[in-house]
Parts: sequence; structure tokens; C-alpha cells
Amino acid sequence: MAKKWTNENFPGVLHFVTGNVFDRRKIFSNEQNCIEFLDELQSLRRDRECKLIAFVLMLEHFHFALNPRDGDIKTATGILKSLSAKRLVAVAKERTYWNGTANQVWQESFMAQRLWSGWMIRQKIDYIHANPVRAGLVNRTEDYRWSSFNSIYRGNTDPLLQVDTDWWWPGDEVKAAEELRRRGQAALPD
Repeated sequence: MAKKWTNENFPGVLHFVTGNVFDRRKIFSNEQNCIEFLDELQSLRRDRECKLIAFVLMLEHFHFALNPRDGDIKTATGILKSLSAKRLVAVAKERTYWNGTANQVWQESFMAQRLWSGWMIRQKIDYIHANPVRAGLVNRTEDYRWSSFNSIYRGNTDPLLQVDTDWWWPGDEVKAAEELRRRGQAALPD
């Protein structure tokens, strides 16, 4: 049986990613911190050729569904965490992220899950958007500012909240089939 979570790169596949703030500090209760992170997420989408189809920024973690064109989810997420950390440290008051020896914004690792079917994609998008309601931050998904819900379902044009309407790149099916052959698998799992 395959692992549920893996940070293994796999070209042509959409990934559901979760990252946590170091010590689960609620740094995203600060609006400026949210803006800094989401601006960096949009830069990743635009400048590093990543298809972003849904996201939510919670008080102490994030979730997103992303397909980097090159399939390298480790590098894409690492770049996002590194560049957003630099921005967050730069706008911080005092030594907010100091852990005794250095600034640390994020936990060292992150979790990524490959999404193989339309059902899995829909389930993760719904999970992402329902997260603020489950956490008790808002009563309705559309009331939470720091997610892609209003961009997807309400046509919000805020540049910080934009997502792609499709998640695949031309040739993704070929890349995924080649990777499966390389791994000795016959077809995409259900």
C-alpha cells in the first residue's frame, strides 16, 4: 500500500500541501503577515510556473493544491517557505521569529499528497475552504478573507487571492505516464 503523505516529486500531478509555522505560533492573525505570504505565493504561481488551484492561510499553517510545471513539489514549496520567511522576518516587530540561535518561521518539513482523481481534487478543495469554519474563525467559508474560496466561487479579483482555473500543463499526461513506467507501475492509481 502506498504512503498517504509523501514529499516525493512526481511530474504532471497536482499536490495537496500542508506547511506549519514553527511552534504553531499564530503569526497569521497579523494582516501584514498574511499579505506578505500570499504575495510570495502569487509570485510562485506566476514566476515559477506553478498551477495553484486552491489555498487557505490559517493562523499557524497553510494548505494549497499546486502543480509545479517541472513536477518538483519539494523545490516549489521550499522556495515559498524560504522567500516568505525572509519577508516575514523583515516586517516583524523585534525578534518575533528568534528561536535562540536564528530566525525560524516554518517547521523544517511539510506534507504533500498527490491527487490522482477528480474526486480527490474536489475533496481537498472542499477541505481547504472549510478549514476556517472548522477552526471556528468564521461561520461561513465566504466570510474568510485569506482563502481562494471567493476568487473561485464569487469572482473576487484581489491579486493576492487568485488561482488558476485549470491545474494541468500541456504534456502532463505524458510526463506522468513516463514517471509511472520508470517506477515500474502500469497506470495511474485510482
